[in-house]
Amino acid sequence: MKVLVIGGGAREHALCRSLSQDSAVTELYCAPGNAGIAQVATVHPVDQLDGAQVAALARRLDADLVVVGPEAPLVAGVSDAVRAAGIPVFGPSGKAAQLEGSKAFAKDVMAAAGVPTARSYVCATPAEAAEALDAFGAPYVVKDDGLAAGKGVVVTSDREAALAHAASCERVVIEEYLDGPEVSLFAITDGTTVLPLQPAQDFKRALDGDEGPNTGGMGAYSPLPWAPEGLVEEVLETVLQPTVDELRRRGTEFSGLLYAGLALTSRGTRVIEFNARFGDPETQVVLARLRTPLAAVLHASATGALDQLEPLRWDDGAAVTVVIASEGYPAAPRTGDVIEGLADAEAADGTAFVLHAGTRADEDGRVLSAGGRVLSVTATGTDLAEARGRAYAAVDRISLKGGQHRTDIALKAAR
Repeated sequence: MKVLVIGGGAREHALCRSLSQDSAVTELYCAPGNAGIAQVATVHPVDQLDGAQVAALARRLDADLVVVGPEAPLVAGVSDAVRAAGIPVFGPSGKAAQLEGSKAFAKDVMAAAGVPTARSYVCATPAEAAEALDAFGAPYVVKDDGLAAGKGVVVTSDREAALAHAASCERVVIEEYLDGPEVSLFAITDGTTVLPLQPAQDFKRALDGDEGPNTGGMGAYSPLPWAPEGLVEEVLETVLQPTVDELRRRGTEFSGLLYAGLALTSRGTRVIEFNARFGDPETQVVLARLRTPLAAVLHASATGALDQLEPLRWDDGAAVTVVIASEGYPAAPRTGDVIEGLADAEAADGTAFVLHAGTRADEDGRVLSAGGRVLSVTATGTDLAEARGRAYAAVDRISLKGGQHRTDIALKAAR
C-alpha cells in the first residue's frame, strides 16, 4: 500500500512513524511534512488547504490511501477533492468536518442525537454574550464557534475577560461549566461502524499545575488508571454511535476519526467538544500503545469495511508524551533556534522517541525550531511511572534555547 499523509505536525509524525513500521506500507509520503517526518517518509511540498493540489499529488504518487491529519484541510473540503479523484481517503468530508468547524453545528447534532453535553447559547452580539454569561454565572466558558487551532476556548471567572474573548470572535458558544476530570477518546468510523481507541488525557495549560494560558496541548498520557470501569463502552453507546448515526441520517456521513473531548462530571459523562481528526498530543501516546498495524485500519475506514476487522490489539503498558515548546509560546513563539541532542534522546530499543511538531532543516542539515510547539518527546513503559521517567530523561537530553516544557505530565496518575 502506498500511503500519503497530509500535514506537518507531531500528530502527522506519529501517524507516519506507525505507518512506517507497518509491513503492508510499501511507500510512505507526507506533504508538507517536517524535519522529523523526512526521516521516515518522503516529503513533498503542497498547499494542504488546496484540495485540487492534494488530489493531484496523490494521483501523481499513485497513492492507495490519503490520510488527512489537521482540521483546517478537513474543514476546507480536501477529503472531498481526493474522494472525487477516486482515491480512498481517511478523513471526513468538509460538510461532516463541521462537527469540529462549528461548535454550534456540533451542539445541534448532539441535541438531535440525545448526546449528553453542557447547556449552551449561541451568541452573535455583545448583548447576547452578556446575557448568556449572566445566565450561567462563573466560571465562564466561551468558545469561538470556528476553528482556532486548539486555542479558541476561554475558561475564566473574570467576566470582563469572558466578554472580551466573545467580542473578538464572530460568533461564540457560551455554555455551563463542566466539573470533573477531562478525557480524550478517539474513535475510527466508516460512517456506520464505530471503533473506539484507548482513552488518553492531555494537558492544555502552559505551566505546571494547570496554570498559565491555554495552549494546543503540552503533554498527554495513556491509559487512565483512574477512569471508571466501562467508560469506553458507555461513551460508545451514548456519544459516539449516536453521533455517527445522526450524521448519516442527515445525509452527512462521517468517516474518519471522531474525537470526543469528555468531562467526567458529578452528574455523569458529558461531551465538551468534538474534533474531526486525531488530537495532538494525545495521538502520540495512543498510537504508541497500538499493536494492530495501522494502515489496514485507516484503509477500512476509508472503504467502509471496518466491520470486517479483527479487534484492535493494545500494549498493556503505558505511554507519556512531553511537549517542548519554544520561548514565548503560546503568545509570541520564537523560531529559528538550533535543536541539539535529538539522537541522544532516542532509545535504541524504541522505548523513547522524538516526534517533531514545529521543525525544519536548514541548508547545513541542522534541525531548527519552526513553530510554537516544537517537539513531542514520547516514551513507553510497563506503567505510567516508568514511561514518565523515560520521557523526562529524554527531554533532559535535548537542548533548545529558551525551550519550555511542563514537569508534571502524568505526575498525579503515576503516583
